[in-house]
Amino acid sequence: MLREGGQVRPAVLAGGLLAALGLLVLVAAASVALGARSIPLQTVLDALAAPGASSDHTVVREVRIPRTLLGIGVGAALGLAGALMQSLTRNPLADPGLLGVNEGAALGVTVAMGLLGLSDPAVYVWFAFAGAALASVAVYALGSAGRSGAGPVRLALAGVALGMVCTAAASAILRIDPETFDRMRFWLTGSLAGQTPDVLVRLAPFLVAGLVLGLLLARPLNMLSLGDDAGKALGVAVTRTRMLTAVAVTLLCGSATAAAGPLWFVGLAVPHAVRAVVGHDQRWVLPYSALVAPVLLLAADVVGRLVAAPGEVQVGIMSAVIGAPLFILMARRRRLAAL
Repeated sequence: MLREGGQVRPAVLAGGLLAALGLLVLVAAASVALGARSIPLQTVLDALAAPGASSDHTVVREVRIPRTLLGIGVGAALGLAGALMQSLTRNPLADPGLLGVNEGAALGVTVAMGLLGLSDPAVYVWFAFAGAALASVAVYALGSAGRSGAGPVRLALAGVALGMVCTAAASAILRIDPETFDRMRFWLTGSLAGQTPDVLVRLAPFLVAGLVLGLLLARPLNMLSLGDDAGKALGVAVTRTRMLTAVAVTLLCGSATAAAGPLWFVGLAVPHAVRAVVGHDQRWVLPYSALVAPVLLLAADVVGRLVAAPGEVQVGIMSAVIGAPLFILMARRRRLAAL
């Protein structure tokens, strides 16, 4: 029996986590082996086992491996951030991109790089954190204004509106300095390309801190899903849990956006797909989202490299192309199931 009392058995869920981890390893291997430049598989293996001075080995070591590791970190951050936001707000439309958090972080980075001339990721990531935090507060304030409160549709509309404002402001800043625009245009589309290993090293502490903090919040978020009063009765510090969740989301979205630019649909579609399989227990939803999201992001990146070779389609475009139909399909199935 795979289920007990209508719930998936823990042993099955644990096995699913291992399967998701194995799938991530396979997609990561494909990300290292495949690309716009054709490199024989044996050469890829030689570059990993006994690196030499050839150009193919240099591409594998200095371009594809850092790009793959960055995709894993960014994907895990966005997947976990989306799951955290959906759980905390009890809003199925909550997503770092849809609620304007990524756009706020992107505006912060644009201000740092375009107006202040900052180029060190360890410095401008703080501007990304500030932009993400301010966008979160602004969206909640706008979405909760009035008697009806912060409903899912109101929050989504507020997030889209604020995201457009942030995007317009970032575009205006970049118009001032065409050189900065040329340097940031791929980043603004959402891209894993062009980043050095140093970027991942500098942002890794923030990503790891956000991932650890987010996963530790699974139990209190489970209790808060019953409502604030029930959560208090079960011993949850409601205000502290919300603040820690906001800190985790800010760390995850700020560092991911600083590294790869604003990316849509990864944090929206993946938690929906995960809940359809594992249920609503955050002890499983959060780690599954953190593993499945980088699978989607890396797969989108690999496809983007192959379909337009010798050029490439940026992962921000490919993730939207793959994620949007997936989300529409899941939304239609949920609607039909409710009829």
